[in-house]
Amino acid sequence: MLNIIAAVLAKPAPGVTPDVEYLAIGGGAGGGNGPENCGGGGAGAFRTATGYAVTAGSPITITIGLGGAGSTNGVDSVFGSITAKGGGTGGTQGSLTGKTGGSGGGGGTDGGGAGGGAALDASFGNNGGAASSSSPYPSGGGGGKGSAGNPSGTGSGGTGQASSISGSSVTYAGGGGGSQNSGAVLTGGSGIGGDGQTGASPAATAGSVNTGSGGGGGRSAGTGGSGGSGIVILRYVDSYPNAASTTGSPTFTTTGGYKIYKFTGSGSITF
Repeated sequence: MLNIIAAVLAKPAPGVTPDVEYLAIGGGAGGGNGPENCGGGGAGAFRTATGYAVTAGSPITITIGLGGAGSTNGVDSVFGSITAKGGGTGGTQGSLTGKTGGSGGGGGTDGGGAGGGAALDASFGNNGGAASSSSPYPSGGGGGKGSAGNPSGTGSGGTGQASSISGSSVTYAGGGGGSQNSGAVLTGGSGIGGDGQTGASPAATAGSVNTGSGGGGGRSAGTGGSGGSGIVILRYVDSYPNAASTTGSPTFTTTGGYKIYKFTGSGSITF
């Protein structure tokens, strides 16, 4: 009898809503398009916090930011009042400085190195790397959540950051690698940012989907790799009931004492 009473007392009262923990990642930027050595795309902003208050019966809109094509910034992801800005694209001919974004794009070079773009908020991302004025003229890597682009002077993308909000550790928001005339491929951050183009081939590659990672920089006639799309993940303790309704077909799981909703496409959730 005492166990039954304790269970009833522990159950939230009808109409009581949970405080929600969230992760919102903006869309990654595309790497810069050739013909010069172009910078890698910056990652989308990485925003996470606990204690997001919700109101029963009020839908919360969720928008998943698309990754940018070559020379295009990523698109913002939105969860209610929270906006995770898209990444900034890499510098390219005529505009060699990397663009500002959730994380900044890498700087491009035509023999003289331009600077990387700035992160809009250092809490959510990092700056893009500067390009080099020395042969083989590597452009800058895009910034990632874990570090700035071009961290070792090689044009590699900034590292991402891991989160276990989904129930397992997953790394998000890596920067795209820059391009250069010759030598080794300048890799994307944490294996999820796109790789930059070296010489005539191979082509720049895209950031991984639903990680908000930047695409690799292009060069010569090559286009930059596209950025990876963003993601929004919500969780709350499993003593609360399921959401009243959702749109957009999120993935729902219950694990580790939490109910988890993962949105890889835009939609809404109502508690």
